[in-house]
Amino acid sequence: MSTPAKAAGPGGGSLTSVSPARKIKDRLAQGLVYLAFALAVVPLVSVLWTVAVNGAERFDLTFFQFSMNAVSGSDPGGGAYHAIIGTLEQVAITTVIAVPLAILTAIYLVEYAGNGRLGKIISFTVDVMTGIPSIVAGLFVLALWLLTFEFGFSGFAGALSLTILMIPTVVRSAEEMLKLVPNDLREASYALGVPRWRTVCFVVLPTAMTGVITGVMLAVARVMGETAPLLLTIFFTKAINNDPFNGPQASLPTFIWEQAADPNQHSIDRAWTGALVLIGIIMLLNLVARLVARRTAPAHR
Repeated sequence: MSTPAKAAGPGGGSLTSVSPARKIKDRLAQGLVYLAFALAVVPLVSVLWTVAVNGAERFDLTFFQFSMNAVSGSDPGGGAYHAIIGTLEQVAITTVIAVPLAILTAIYLVEYAGNGRLGKIISFTVDVMTGIPSIVAGLFVLALWLLTFEFGFSGFAGALSLTILMIPTVVRSAEEMLKLVPNDLREASYALGVPRWRTVCFVVLPTAMTGVITGVMLAVARVMGETAPLLLTIFFTKAINNDPFNGPQASLPTFIWEQAADPNQHSIDRAWTGALVLIGIIMLLNLVARLVARRTAPAHR
């Protein structure tokens, strides 16, 4: 059997051959991509390494079992149990409030709003909320919830301020994921006589669930590290407060801020360990979210 000849180009050369100039440009582009990747990774690795090395000094059971109640900055003991509990409760309340509102808003913008005026107003409002500084969210809750309605400092007040920051992030990420769902799936469902709301619940959302969960976890990671709004809404406490609706409550960001402001070395060590624990919790939540997204993703054949 004879081997087929290569097609000849306009100049008589082979169409499969690549000129040296194009090879050089391709290698140059690859080199720039690798360089950009290295420039992005090096600071991240440096931060993680610095936090891990400095945080290992107090990464022990005492740090997770005790609070800072009756412990001064110069004392070697103390821990962040009260701050860990506060952070988990505040972020949980924030997620329960923000995620349903944000996902319903994204569904309305993609599936129902179209080019209507209300959809444009909502979209513009979400864009404005995305750019709000975190301390402004804290000031808003301080002025409305604490000063106007005269509620006291609490973990719930901090969760309200974090909700303002979390909603636009989840709305935008969920909106983009819903837009990626092929219209053929919707049309096939409508052709079978399935109502729109059932199509959204059982066709569109399951298809986009992996991306939606990823967006939610990115928003959780953002609000979990916020400090400014919490300084204005949850106040400070060194004691354990398991009730997020009554009295001041600690959190890891405020714990880190308070300990880092103390010049004593023991306080600095506790601040580094608090930062390490915060990063660890965020990484653990992202891992769990990826596992859940993988299990809930529709099967592809």
